[in-house]
Amino acid sequence: MNGPGIQLTLAPELRLFAPPSRRAKRVPTATDGASSLGHVVESAGVPLTEVGRLLVDGREVPVSYVPSAGQSVEVFGVERPQHVPGAPPLRFLLDVHLGTLARRLRLLGVDAAYENEDIGDPALATRSAAEQRVLLSRDRGLLRRRELFAGAYVYSDNPDEQLRDVLGRFAPALAPWTRCTACNGPLRNADKESVGDRLESGTHRSYDVFAQCTACERVYWRGAHHARLERIVSEAVEEFGGVATP
Repeated sequence: MNGPGIQLTLAPELRLFAPPSRRAKRVPTATDGASSLGHVVESAGVPLTEVGRLLVDGREVPVSYVPSAGQSVEVFGVERPQHVPGAPPLRFLLDVHLGTLARRLRLLGVDAAYENEDIGDPALATRSAAEQRVLLSRDRGLLRRRELFAGAYVYSDNPDEQLRDVLGRFAPALAPWTRCTACNGPLRNADKESVGDRLESGTHRSYDVFAQCTACERVYWRGAHHARLERIVSEAVEEFGGVATP
């Protein structure tokens, strides 16, 4: 772009998307005089999934607005909690690199679809649109695909921080211990007799309380890892609400 120049200011949390040379508070930015503000912002490296209000000379405008020479543009991040139009109930789709986050969301009862294999960006975007799921990813290119229903960049590579980020941004309803962490299906209470043939003898002898997935039939009990899972649940519920008792 080498047309009319504008002054572009990115919110501090959005500057990580821009090249280091363009992370100053106000950056002179050339436009072509015809492209939308949304296109200008994306050209600066920022996925539109991360953009909230846009102000031009202090006046709020849509992403379709075409900026003129000399205008000052301020780009804000999304407001939290973020409302996703047309998404009741709120559902997610995670790319292949976010398996731990998917399992933790499911542990909290959040509908989180996940592909164990890389099915490719076009297929992920198509599924997001078909099932009206918010796509969670650390792939900026994937989040720029136009066919997405909705999307969000996951800012950290640490699973604990990822979970707090998603829960704080979207405020999904939490219902811990109600989803299968393996396949995302709903769980039901199960008695020992009905699942006995799926248990090792030691498990059958040591535990009496079970749940079973209604989709993949996987059986759950309060085994060796339960204390760690309880910590994840209790911390999330304490901060973001819900009922912690399994």
